[in-house]
Amino acid sequence: MSVRPWCVCVPARDEAARLPILLDALAAQDVPGPVPLALCVNNSRDNGAEIARRHPACTAGRIVLLLDECTLPADAAHVGTARGRAMDAGLRLVGDDGVLLATDADCRPPPTWVSATLAAIARGADLVGGRIEIDEAEPLAPDLVRIRHRLDHYWAAVRAIEDAVDPQPHDPPPRHGDHTGASLAIVGRLYRAAGGVPALSCGEDRALVAAAVALGGRLVHPPSVWTRTSPRRDGRAPGGMAAALADWQATLASRGEVMVPHLDHWRRRAAWRAASRPTLGAALATHEAALPPMPCDTALT
Repeated sequence: MSVRPWCVCVPARDEAARLPILLDALAAQDVPGPVPLALCVNNSRDNGAEIARRHPACTAGRIVLLLDECTLPADAAHVGTARGRAMDAGLRLVGDDGVLLATDADCRPPPTWVSATLAAIARGADLVGGRIEIDEAEPLAPDLVRIRHRLDHYWAAVRAIEDAVDPQPHDPPPRHGDHTGASLAIVGRLYRAAGGVPALSCGEDRALVAAAVALGGRLVHPPSVWTRTSPRRDGRAPGGMAAALADWQATLASRGEVMVPHLDHWRRRAAWRAASRPTLGAALATHEAALPPMPCDTALT
């Protein structure tokens, strides 16, 4: 079986402390040959770019580094622009038939991350989301661990409802539900057709996925594809893991409850999708985005 050309694409800003961990993990991937990496280091106040250049895996050729060191204007100095520059550079390298594998500078993917992702593409996927795990090498307060476990149980229940009411043959169970910039692959042709990464200060990854799915892209969530992300509190973009952890900590401090939509809302939403899919087709996600948000009316237990 021939392997499509591929490239890992990463935005980074003030990540001198984290980049060696990511680069070590990429060098340890169980794939033969060099690991192509398009790295956009933007508006950094540290020496992250130099650290990447001098990393042993880069100097030895295990990682082939395509470094874009830039200073973006204030209104564009955010993750949407930086991720877009990295993925655009990757696309220029691999072309429309290639695969772009997005991750973040504070991630530590396991050795199987690239190979498992490419295997999912070879099975017919156009987009591959990877499950996000908290990096076990970094401490996390027990109360926050418990919230994360409860959320995992909740989302598993949501997926069970979806798989029973509105099953998708291309994305069968068992599956997870994550498709964020920490672990997201997309074929080059679909990336180009979707318009690339939108220049949003947050949510650029979800917007790219939505645009690609609206074009008919087949999004899958195989359990074999996953990565680790840091539980740090000083995140680089709003709306990420750091923001979620801060929200959970604030809720605990105020003795409040983490609130989520009742599962009945998901049952009704899955039924709506099943009834609407034959008519709307690939436009289903666009129509769903226009629906009123579900109320968070149930305490997470």
